[in-house]
Amino acid sequence: MTSWKNQLTRRLLAAVVAILTVAGVATYEFANPARAAVAAPAATPLDDNSVGALLTLDRAMETLAARVTPAVVNVTVTSKATAQPVEDDSSTQDMQQFFAPFGGGGGQFRGTPFSHMFNMPNRPRVEHGLGSGVIISPDGYIVTNNHVVDGATDIRVTMTNREVLPAKVIGTDPLTDLAVIKVNATNLPSVPWGNSTQLHPGQTVLAFGNPYGFQFTVTRGIISALNRPNPDATDRRKPGEFIQTDAAINPGNSGGALVNARGELIGINTFLISGNGSFSGMGFAIPAQIVEPTVQTLIKDGKVSHGYIGIGITDVTPDNAKFFQTKNATGAIVNQVDPNTPGGKAGVRVGDVIVELNGQPVNDAGQLQMEVGQKRPGDTIQLGVLRDGKSTTIPVTLEAMGAAPGSANAGTEHGKGRWGLSLAIWARASAISCRSQARFTAR
Repeated sequence: MTSWKNQLTRRLLAAVVAILTVAGVATYEFANPARAAVAAPAATPLDDNSVGALLTLDRAMETLAARVTPAVVNVTVTSKATAQPVEDDSSTQDMQQFFAPFGGGGGQFRGTPFSHMFNMPNRPRVEHGLGSGVIISPDGYIVTNNHVVDGATDIRVTMTNREVLPAKVIGTDPLTDLAVIKVNATNLPSVPWGNSTQLHPGQTVLAFGNPYGFQFTVTRGIISALNRPNPDATDRRKPGEFIQTDAAINPGNSGGALVNARGELIGINTFLISGNGSFSGMGFAIPAQIVEPTVQTLIKDGKVSHGYIGIGITDVTPDNAKFFQTKNATGAIVNQVDPNTPGGKAGVRVGDVIVELNGQPVNDAGQLQMEVGQKRPGDTIQLGVLRDGKSTTIPVTLEAMGAAPGSANAGTEHGKGRWGLSLAIWARASAISCRSQARFTAR
């Protein structure tokens, strides 16, 4: 009996020891992390001194955005149009794909994989377009793109305070893709003009607009490049000199503001380059040096008449500078002259190198095209020309530019645009205007 009791006691003691051992280990395991948690300090944000430069930049961007945003408006357009035949080229196909989600093309399914199933006749359609605009004066004048309001029967402008105002077209200029509309209001916020001739690649810019219907959006980037040529192969008369930026520009940004760090208007957003219709880091704006004088003329006269010489030009390059006996690779080479145009009548010849316009240096063909296009019919300009290595001055009295893209001043020679530049660099891209559209067949 005693032996049995001793064995039971030993077993109970062993069990108690085992339980105490497990409890001790568990207590240690639970206590150890607790001690670690107590020992390790909680995460804290970086102090202002460490990130002072970034905070200063943030505050500056916030101030800039708050200053400009109230002067940017949402432009909603209703218009009627007749379906146009679809051209079979890559640019048009990209455009079709781009607008397909909105029912773009000659009917709801044109431009989609289902177009062959619907042989829809051309008939009037109601189009609803969405773009942006910039208030440039407190009395209600607004700059936007011509392609935003083209054919509009009704225009509505939404302010940042959600007030919706009717607007009327004051004037349009299809060549520069600019338009001026006006609302009946006073004391409106506005954006001052900037000097786009003083820009440099790398400078900070902000783009404002209403992409995809998301109202009053601001994006930030830099100036990627300047003086980009006209990518529209259908009309070489259109001036280039576009500002290229990596600030996100998407459909609906058309007519929106591109501003510098001072909040000055340096450009009007107009299109993007993309193979699939979405933003790819290449947005383009019309520079203020074209926008401001065009807008002033539209407000004054309701239209713009552009000067016309009637010659084809291309850039001077290091490769051809020696051949044309010019010391610097600057200027514009004349590669075609129509005899019955102002240039032909004035004595401009193929092979002339235009190095000055009214005594000011000409850097390239794009600059000359833009500056002549800002002149008016009847103006007489002085062309400084190098001919066979000798300098001469040729006075040319400008005439009005014809309306049709296929007119004499819109031809090409050896891939060079009349009044334009070679566009080989754009060959794999399509220019997409930044107006969001939704089209509905009229019933």
